[in-house]
Amino acid sequence: MGPTGADWGQWADQFRMLPGETLAALLAAYAEVARRTDELVATLPDLDADQPLPKAPWFEPGARWSARRVLMQIAAETAQHAGHADIIRESLDGAKSMG
Repeated sequence: MGPTGADWGQWADQFRMLPGETLAALLAAYAEVARRTDELVATLPDLDADQPLPKAPWFEPGARWSARRVLMQIAAETAQHAGHADIIRESLDGAKSMG
C-alpha cells in the first residue's frame, strides 16, 4: 500500500515554511539538530559503526550504512542544496560568489 495524498502533503510540508512559522524558529530548530548531530558523532565508537536502514523503496532490503557513509551523505546533500540556493540567489541579485 503506497502513500496517500495526505501522506505526501505532510512530507512536502517539511520543505516549506508554513503559516505561523518564522525564519528565526526554523534556524533555531536547524541549530538544535546540528547540536544533537555533533553530540551523536562525538559518542560513536568509530566511523565504521553501522545501522540498518529503514524499509523504503530506495534502499535495498537489509541494507546497512556506516556512520561514515551517513556523514558523507549529509555533507554531500548539504553542499548540493547550498549550491542550488546560491544559483537561485545569483539569478535574483546578479552578484556572483565566485568568478
